[in-house]
Amino acid sequence: MKKGKTKAVKIKGKNKAKGKIKRNPTMKAKLKRKIKNNDSNQSIDLQNIPKIDLHCHLDGSLRETTVFELLKDIEKYSNLTLGEVKSQLTPPADCSSLDDYLKSFELPIAIMQTKENLERVSFELFEDAAKENVKYLEVRFAPQNHKMNGLSYDDIIQSVIDGMRKAESKYDIKGNYILSCMRHLSSESALEVIEEGVKFLENGVVATDLCGGEPLGFASKFVEPMKIAKKLGYHITIHAGETGIGKNVTDAIEMLGAERIGHGIFITTDKEAYNLVKDKKIPLEICPTSNVQTHGVENYKEHPLYDFYKDGIDVTLNTDNRTVSNTTMTREIKESELAFNLKENEYRDIYLNSVEAAFLSKEEKDILRKKI
Repeated sequence: MKKGKTKAVKIKGKNKAKGKIKRNPTMKAKLKRKIKNNDSNQSIDLQNIPKIDLHCHLDGSLRETTVFELLKDIEKYSNLTLGEVKSQLTPPADCSSLDDYLKSFELPIAIMQTKENLERVSFELFEDAAKENVKYLEVRFAPQNHKMNGLSYDDIIQSVIDGMRKAESKYDIKGNYILSCMRHLSSESALEVIEEGVKFLENGVVATDLCGGEPLGFASKFVEPMKIAKKLGYHITIHAGETGIGKNVTDAIEMLGAERIGHGIFITTDKEAYNLVKDKKIPLEICPTSNVQTHGVENYKEHPLYDFYKDGIDVTLNTDNRTVSNTTMTREIKESELAFNLKENEYRDIYLNSVEAAFLSKEEKDILRKKI
């Protein structure tokens, strides 16, 4: 996403400009209130409060030490030091765009080419999440990226599910997988993932997704695969509106049948997209740290999360990539608390939004509601 001035559009009486949200002085003062430690505004118990993460990429959430260890078996990367691995896993603070950010996935994908490694990194992600009291985690990954050494789709998908099940048996956490399809590949490739993954539906897999770079109008390429996915029983969540193109959110909902939107922050630049999300109660999978890192917004206080919440949009709070963005659910809550003076009752609202948006049965959602 290139920086520069863009034409603002008026939404709900506020001027919203691409990349940077302009607020009136009253709103600015409201969002800059200092957190006070008193009975009416207690700090959130960051470690112990239950958490839900609906937007987390497996390949962006690997332990640095695991990547370093497993790269020793790959000649091309075997001489990298731990410091070099860490540097390549996390983009620089001044990374210029989403495409620049995505370069950090090369090393994780390199090691995720065997059943053993896929199972291991899946288990470790769920273990790490459980240790910060994440009660439900939906993890997405692109099976298309893990066929370099000849693994079948069955091998790939079953391996990550096995790792998840192992963690579920050991910790108080439940999970599901979302099969992402890469947007730069063909619609036929996406359809292949959808058809190969259908046997795992309701047995570890719940949804499909489109991810990767976000060109304008990408939805038209994937209408048929998403139509078939819907018929087969997949839920659908789509990355859209992450990089300055609000129109992609409208397309994802109307053309692809998206039930949730990954990111969606640039509905601030498109009145039609904004109203569609609000009126149809389409949950947004918000990932503040990632959005700051890719310069979708300049800093946490400029993030539209809290404005969305106050305007009745169904926002959820998520990590996106725990390692690549150097974040956790605990950090995402803390940053929101600091930026917006987020109170515990407001966090509870967001948690319950996540429960309602989760691709789970009514009975499973009832269990999660009772945890907070």
